[in-house]
Amino acid sequence: MITLETVKKNPLVRTFIEKGNEHLGVMGFTDHGYLHLSLVSRLSREIMLKLGYDERMAELAGIAGYMHDLGNVINRNGHSQSGALIAQEILRRMGMDIGEVAIICAAIGNHDEGSGHPVNQVAAALILADKSHVHRNRVRNLDIATFDIHDRVNYAAEYSILNIDDDNRIITMELAIDTSICPVMEYFEIFLSRMLMCRRAANFLNCEFELVINGAKLL
Repeated sequence: MITLETVKKNPLVRTFIEKGNEHLGVMGFTDHGYLHLSLVSRLSREIMLKLGYDERMAELAGIAGYMHDLGNVINRNGHSQSGALIAQEILRRMGMDIGEVAIICAAIGNHDEGSGHPVNQVAAALILADKSHVHRNRVRNLDIATFDIHDRVNYAAEYSILNIDDDNRIITMELAIDTSICPVMEYFEIFLSRMLMCRRAANFLNCEFELVINGAKLL
């Protein structure tokens, strides 16, 4: 069976990750490289395991998390769909079971808030893991005076934690935001659609979703 470690060693995967992240850097986007992908991969896998899914489904979630931004090598617009097609071809060439390929590609193709839906458990885990990664270590622009709203929101995030309460089936995203850099309202200005998508993803996994910012429950 194809594993996450096997996927990480694939030269196409590595090259597309590096070039896609490079392209986004040229356009002024936050980091979408190995740091982001490794975190999303690990958290996607962790969500599945904590909620009682088997090791293989958790492994598929980890693979989806690692490959979910491959489409950025082509274009940011539609990157979830193009990434799904890229992943499908790579995994098929690697000899992965076609049913598992379908699960991963559906998750990748549905992780973006513009057009995505939690169509399976792996997709739901990927959505939650991806949308919860808000942190200043993703900001590439070093000139604070030129920050756009995405830079400000990410730079203001001192920590972001996704807590999984499997006993009570509650998934909580907890953020600490430096409001001297970015007011909470700016977070909602760009992330409300993502948080609503997280709620749908949590519901798909038979969980409730909560958002806590600076100790206050907002969702």
